[in-house]
Amino acid sequence: MKLLGRKNDDSEDSRDDGGTVPTDDHDDVRPDGSSGQGATTAPKGKPTPKRSEASRKRGPVAPAPLTSAEARRRRKELGGPKLSRGEKKEQRSERRTVMSQRRERMMAGEAAYLLPRDQGPVRKYVRDVVDSRRNILGLFMPSALGLVFVMLAVPSVQVQQLLSPAMLVLVLIMVIDGFVLGRKVNRLADEKFGDNSESGWKLGFYAASRASQLRRMRAPRPQVERGASVV
Repeated sequence: MKLLGRKNDDSEDSRDDGGTVPTDDHDDVRPDGSSGQGATTAPKGKPTPKRSEASRKRGPVAPAPLTSAEARRRRKELGGPKLSRGEKKEQRSERRTVMSQRRERMMAGEAAYLLPRDQGPVRKYVRDVVDSRRNILGLFMPSALGLVFVMLAVPSVQVQQLLSPAMLVLVLIMVIDGFVLGRKVNRLADEKFGDNSESGWKLGFYAASRASQLRRMRAPRPQVERGASVV
């Protein structure tokens, strides 16, 4: 009967007496019948041919670039053969042509080329409403530039004391006109589009920002004339 803690002692005694520890001969026999003496571990399994082929093609993965200069250098390395000066000039000309065409279509109001802020029938209707009326907000930019020019051209304390209140009055008028315009476009949009999901503040701000620009600088280009009836 074995006792706990006596296993090591019994094995040491048997080795001291010159005995040998019996081993199972079947442990060293491999499944194919060959002897397993001298073998440490079984060879690792080979990867599947598909995975091996993909790893050979891909190679080691390069780390992400840390700086913009490194990113530009890597793009140049992966860009293939260098182009001549004429080819680069031709590419730049083609890009300018494509960008010019896209901008022209955007200014014409084509839905596929509009910016996200200008997309949708509600925004188009608001643009038509703003473009069909004369907005006091449109005078804000030229009036502000004129007042600033006068303040810089005439370095007089009395003139500046007169222009400062005038600037405040102008800002107040613009705010009132923008508020009135925002209320108007929201009311008209709700009447025309029963499923209008645009918030009142966003739609009013969109209308006021377009009205504050000069007519020839608005994008997309106005599609209606001043005084036209927008239904």
